[in-house]
Amino acid sequence: MSPKQQRGETTVEQLLDAALRVYAETGEQGLTVAAITRASGVSLGSLYHHFGSIDGLVNALVDRWLGRLLGELAAAVAHTRTARTGIRALVRAYMNFVQEQRAAALLLHSASADRRGMADGRRLRDAQEARISPLGQWIEGYVERGELAPLPAPLIESLVLGPVVAVARRWLSGVGDVDLDRAEVLLPERIWRAVAAEAAED
Repeated sequence: MSPKQQRGETTVEQLLDAALRVYAETGEQGLTVAAITRASGVSLGSLYHHFGSIDGLVNALVDRWLGRLLGELAAAVAHTRTARTGIRALVRAYMNFVQEQRAAALLLHSASADRRGMADGRRLRDAQEARISPLGQWIEGYVERGELAPLPAPLIESLVLGPVVAVARRWLSGVGDVDLDRAEVLLPERIWRAVAAEAAED
């Protein structure tokens, strides 16, 4: 990599890091060009050069953290030996991410991220294909082995992650009526009952 490319990558990282800090401190309404250039020390011209617009920067920020979350979920199931222990590992990894990366989790679970997902879901999925594929392959592998119900992988993915995402959103909202540590203990068994192979026979 040339020195110019290295400088460009460093600038991108500075802008993304600053954008997340600004978001954590002020919320979505505070994500302005002025706030991000001030927080990053990067020029307005550099921001537009690398991202094209504030929306481009926010999209890149969402992509970055979605990629990290998906990477952690894929890593969590990579060394599990059964579908049941894999579900437990997925829940634990998601809850840990939400607690350890609260600002990024707030961004990923925000209304604006939902709108982007609905409007641009195909692009987001394509951009994260390398990280989504291991999860899909993990699901398909256990469907073939007869441990998971013979359902389409996207449906099993929704049954597994849907409750986890809902609990994470509730915790992130600050309502204060959800204990993530307790949810991490209780959710895996409930989710397992929904996706276990024998569940399809009931």
